[in-house]
Formats: sequence, structure tokens, C-alpha cells
Amino acid sequence: ISKGPANTKLTKSTAVPPGPPVYLDLVYIPNHSNSKNVDVEFFKRIRSSYYVVSGNDAAAEEPSRAVLDSLLEGKAQWESNMQVTLIPTHDSEVMREWYQETHEKQQDLNIMVLASSSTVVMQDESFPACKIEL
Repeated sequence: ISKGPANTKLTKSTAVPPGPPVYLDLVYIPNHSNSKNVDVEFFKRIRSSYYVVSGNDAAAEEPSRAVLDSLLEGKAQWESNMQVTLIPTHDSEVMREWYQETHEKQQDLNIMVLASSSTVVMQDESFPACKIEL
């Protein structure tokens, strides 16, 4: 939001400002993969071999289909076709539908989605888990 002396002007802020790309090994997509904070510019700039996608709240639209689509659009603009692995922390309807509907594009862009078949039990709680080797 920027305010001028005579009037108030609202401008949309982007989650990640334009600039050169940053390369990382592992990125946790912030705010439960909510589209208010992560857009195409995020994936154009923040380039990672692994992205962790959290969120299992359909009412809050988490994870957001828009964020998952932004990954495809942003990755399509990378100069290289390095492999990217998407690691969902929960099995959600949004993730399953996105995976099925965009599977061909994922393959074209060298994006792999991990499905967890392992379970960890800690303090009387069990949850799915993935092992990541960097």
C-alpha cells in the first residue's frame, strides 16, 4: 500500500519481488501453500530441487490449486529442465485432482510428486512421512 499526499493509492504487492533467481535444495512453501502469499513469481525466482507443500484444510483452500498451478507456470520459464520433486505433507483432494489433471505437464517439466507410503508413530500419534536424501 502506498499513500500519496493528495490521495490514497492501493497497489498489489507481490510475495516475491522480481529479480534474479535464487537456487536452493529444499523449500517449504510458506503459509500452508496459500495463494495469497505464493504466486508464479515465487516459483520463477525461488528455484529448488524439492518443494514441501503443506496444508490439509479444504475450507481454507489449503493447499491452493492456484499455488500448484503457479509451480507449473513458473517452472516452465526456467532456462534448465532440472528435476523438481514436490513433497505433499498431506493427502488432499486438491493435490490428487491437480496431480491427475496435470500429470502430463508435470512429466514435460520434469516434476515428480512423492506419495508417502510410510508412517511415523510418535507419542501416540501417527502420520505419513517421506525420507529425503540430499
